[in-house]
Amino acid sequence: MKHRWMTTTTATATAFLGLMGLASTAPAAAQEAGTGYVALGDSYSSGVGAGDYDDAGGDCKRSAHAYPQLWKDAHAPSSFDFTACSGAKTTDVLNNQLGPLSSDTGTVSISIGGNDAGFGDTMVTCVTQGKDACLSKVQEARDYADKTLPGQLDQVYNAISQKAPSAHVVVLGYPHLYQLDGDCTLGISEESRRAINGAADELDTIISQRASAHGFSFGDVRPTFTGHEICSGDPWLNSVHVPVDESYHPTAAGQSGGYLPAMEKAG
Repeated sequence: MKHRWMTTTTATATAFLGLMGLASTAPAAAQEAGTGYVALGDSYSSGVGAGDYDDAGGDCKRSAHAYPQLWKDAHAPSSFDFTACSGAKTTDVLNNQLGPLSSDTGTVSISIGGNDAGFGDTMVTCVTQGKDACLSKVQEARDYADKTLPGQLDQVYNAISQKAPSAHVVVLGYPHLYQLDGDCTLGISEESRRAINGAADELDTIISQRASAHGFSFGDVRPTFTGHEICSGDPWLNSVHVPVDESYHPTAAGQSGGYLPAMEKAG
């Protein structure tokens, strides 16, 4: 009887110690998960239009009011790398922005694709050359987004997954620029505004589909910007603006009220 009691007790103690060992290793496993944050992308992520730019970033115009900075301040990640840059295309992300990604990266955010599709040139055409030229340029951008952009996005998303395999990736879209039938009495035609908004919808659809195919979350900013487009009573987007590169970009209010909530929801 004594032998059996000792055997049972030993087995129980061994099992208990085993459970204690599992419990003690659980925090260590949790600590091994990536907790750093890397913010990639174009001017909508760098914060062009929001002001207060980091001089060290040069022409990338990384704003203290950009949603990546605001998310970092709210969540205090273990590390923060802000490589988003004004004017960036998918090739710029691949060539210049992915360096900080690693197994320690827990969160990645990115907005990309607008420049590949010719967003800047489209808006210049719409503002300076009239309705017919605008509608033609918008259709050109939509054709590019439909036929060419998906493969370019796949290259970027594949690279992110390879370099940061455990990261939660949030892909942010683009807002409607205009409130239709709004307060604007000057500027481009209503038909042009409608076409530009439609192009944003197509771009967001393509980005969302490719993000989902890679297991990424999509942050749709159109709902948060509703009522705050150009031609609304409280716009969070610059219209034609000085300096000119800040035109048609979110203001500080657009970053905090439009992009940050979408990032939080998708994250």
